[in-house]
Amino acid sequence: MSKTFAQLCLVSSLTMLLSAAASAQTPAAAPAPAASAPAGSCPAILKQTFKRLQDDAPQDLCQYAGKVVLVVNTASYCGFTSQYEGLEAMYAKYSGKGLVVLGFPSNDFGQQEPGSSKEIADFCFNTYGVKFPMFAKSIVSGKEPNPLYVNLIKATGKTPAWNFHKYLIDRKGNVVESFGSKVTPTDKQLVSAVEKALAM
Repeated sequence: MSKTFAQLCLVSSLTMLLSAAASAQTPAAAPAPAASAPAGSCPAILKQTFKRLQDDAPQDLCQYAGKVVLVVNTASYCGFTSQYEGLEAMYAKYSGKGLVVLGFPSNDFGQQEPGSSKEIADFCFNTYGVKFPMFAKSIVSGKEPNPLYVNLIKATGKTPAWNFHKYLIDRKGNVVESFGSKVTPTDKQLVSAVEKALAM
């Protein structure tokens, strides 16, 4: 074997060794980030947009996909208005586990929600410290309820008969239960249903 050929082999071997060493020192590639939720992950019942109570900013309900949702039609001058306090307490207690309460003011029953959006928002916050999402006043019963309520009524066969009727939607977008106005936020029936939905 010629001296030149031997030198070439030595250079080649050193190159391979240096390459292998460099590869060993190269840090492993970081794991790929988790894939974002597919576009179709929002359940049909949440594919709605409503104006936020305090500023009329459009809100896509798909932002609550994957959560347990308690939908309530509210009013400021009703015998059940004090339920705001219990609803806020429930939201504060369970929001970290995936619960969201959505309030829909309505003047459908006894004209007990006559105010403007600002008046309603100020009342809810100043009187009961409401922090759960609230939406602009709308119709929830009769011939032309808002689109969300059309679906809630269809799913349960139950139309709100008064203020503070409640619908419970599970994480998959199924409407699992409906509760009348007299069922308070601290009622064992409602609390049990919420906790069961959160556990699924």
